[in-house]
Amino acid sequence: MQTRDRQSSAIDLDRPARTASVSRKTKETDVQVSLNLDGQGTCHAETGVPFLDHMLDQIASHGLIDLDVRAVGDTHIDDHHTNEDVGITLGMALAQALGDRKGITRFGHFVAPLDESLVQVALDFSGRPHLSYGLEIPTQRVGTYDTQLVREFFVAIVNHAQLTLHIRQLDGINSHHIIEATFKAFARSLRMAVEIDPRRANAIPSSKGVL
Repeated sequence: MQTRDRQSSAIDLDRPARTASVSRKTKETDVQVSLNLDGQGTCHAETGVPFLDHMLDQIASHGLIDLDVRAVGDTHIDDHHTNEDVGITLGMALAQALGDRKGITRFGHFVAPLDESLVQVALDFSGRPHLSYGLEIPTQRVGTYDTQLVREFFVAIVNHAQLTLHIRQLDGINSHHIIEATFKAFARSLRMAVEIDPRRANAIPSSKGVL
């Protein structure tokens, strides 16, 4: 056991930092995302969309990812462009931080309860973007946030992080609870998937040898 611990420590010391900083600017938004996959769960989010900031905090806190997200967008029109472009930029940052995805566990899954709500998430950093989305959110808005934007956020992440993501709502009647349980389950699944597997720390986690 001591030998294995020493080997794991040596691997960790030799591994480059899994961090990324990505900027994306369009005529509609200006977004900067910095993250550390091996962080402590700290989050600083200023997107101009308060509910989205709250959900980004869930990703950081429960995924143990240090996350800094700054966005300025055309929220005077609505939150759609900012919400989507934050998802795009976060997905790009995840892909950059993972690099060739060597050594990662690759798969992650979690079932998160939040009061009456229960949401299941399973994901695979497969290199093949796919979203299967099964939320039934009963209200159109949570505060000022359009609940249709939850799906758009995850579409953006999936496409740019190149992952397969399945989201299933097992129970729930409160919109806030359903959405927050989803982000918590996503965060824990993400944490599991990006963790280094010490038995395969220097290998691509695929029988094909590439992701």
